[in-house]
Amino acid sequence: MKRSTGSYPRVRVEGGGRGAVSQAGSVLLAETVRKTGLDTAISAALAPWCKQRAVHDPGKILLDVALAVALGGDCLSDVSMLRAEPAVFGPVASDPTVSRLVDTLAGSEKRALAAIRRARAQVREHVWALAGEAAPDQGGQAIVDLDGVLVIAHSDKQDAAATWKRTFGHHPIMGFVDHGAGGAGEPVAGLLRAGNAGSNTAADHITATQLSLAQLPKRFRRGRRTLIRTDSGGGTHEFVNWLAARGRWLSYSVGMAITDTIHQTVLKVPASAWTPAVEPGGEVRDGAWVAEIGGDCLQGWPKGIRLIVRKERPHPGAQLRFTDADGMRLTCFATNTPGAAIAGLELRHRQRARCEDRIRDARSTGLRNLPFHGLAQNQIWLEIVQLALDLLAWMPMLALTGKTRRWEPKKLRFRLFSAAAQLVTTGRRRYLRLAAHWPWTDVITAAADRLQALPNPG
Repeated sequence: MKRSTGSYPRVRVEGGGRGAVSQAGSVLLAETVRKTGLDTAISAALAPWCKQRAVHDPGKILLDVALAVALGGDCLSDVSMLRAEPAVFGPVASDPTVSRLVDTLAGSEKRALAAIRRARAQVREHVWALAGEAAPDQGGQAIVDLDGVLVIAHSDKQDAAATWKRTFGHHPIMGFVDHGAGGAGEPVAGLLRAGNAGSNTAADHITATQLSLAQLPKRFRRGRRTLIRTDSGGGTHEFVNWLAARGRWLSYSVGMAITDTIHQTVLKVPASAWTPAVEPGGEVRDGAWVAEIGGDCLQGWPKGIRLIVRKERPHPGAQLRFTDADGMRLTCFATNTPGAAIAGLELRHRQRARCEDRIRDARSTGLRNLPFHGLAQNQIWLEIVQLALDLLAWMPMLALTGKTRRWEPKKLRFRLFSAAAQLVTTGRRRYLRLAAHWPWTDVITAAADRLQALPNPG
């Protein structure tokens, strides 16, 4: 066998090329902004912060940062990637201008956040209407998952503190709308908290739920059609009472800690009362059973609550806890959904694990660290991260189909957004010609066609 001089072809590098556009696939995100009307909504929301004779619109600046974060950036200066491609992203503000806008918005934090959130909620309702059968509310119910996120800080930032995992940083609570097995999810709440904030603080869960409900279409802001899911951090009397309060009547599925009362009740459950757990396809889950318990366990909780316990053989190598029984791992959750089979309710609660995927997406989309020292600036950054995650959820919902709709941000960046193209102007129109050999060119062009077929906003 003839040995080559290296593992890769030798290519000489020089500058001076024309007509080439890097990150050409990110035109899908830019078109999503335009078709959903997010640009006009954010610009209108931030109009009070637009100075006279300003060259750059505050809404456009904020969206540019969100686009940079969606493409993998993790600080304000990464907006320079967009500035290098004016043919795709238009004029982009300088780094000092971007930094001054964040400081200005942080100076009136509550007003600015309220304005941005109202714009996002308005656009979200429009996007769900555009998505049709792909929208997350097509099953007649909207599911919101709440969970805490640990964000590590490598310097002494405002409100950074030791966390329960013996790290140092912040502990925000995030809320995500679940898109089901056919999609991903989109953020609806981001509450920045100190690193030593508790996992089961009821007041913070209530605030995060209020932020989430304000992001949903009006018909989902109260009533049984909205389901709030949490882990055991949400299993407090105060939070469950708030969810079930008269006039709110929200559905809930919240994890519960295994107390001594629950543990003793589970030990008394007869073998005939245990029902096999099921998988999403309807088949029996191997080594797992569920049962509904009552009695003293329900005292002090709202009317209509149901307490469901799952026992399951632990995974190899897993250590049992003192609350487990007979060599089985016990987990428990509470719900107020009446009439449904307990195996189906347990499966629905177990699917809350998709929230962990959404947290992983957030970490890879600007939430790996908070770039500022001040808490107000970092809360603005958290809102920018949510804007980026909105775009990464709305674009697949509107333009992708099949397995590609479930692609996470990292895969979207590597396969779609990073594609290069040649910029061609003909007939007073500009075209991006993608490389024919790129394996996902057809995916990009089909997605662009679907976006262009959508009606223009307004």
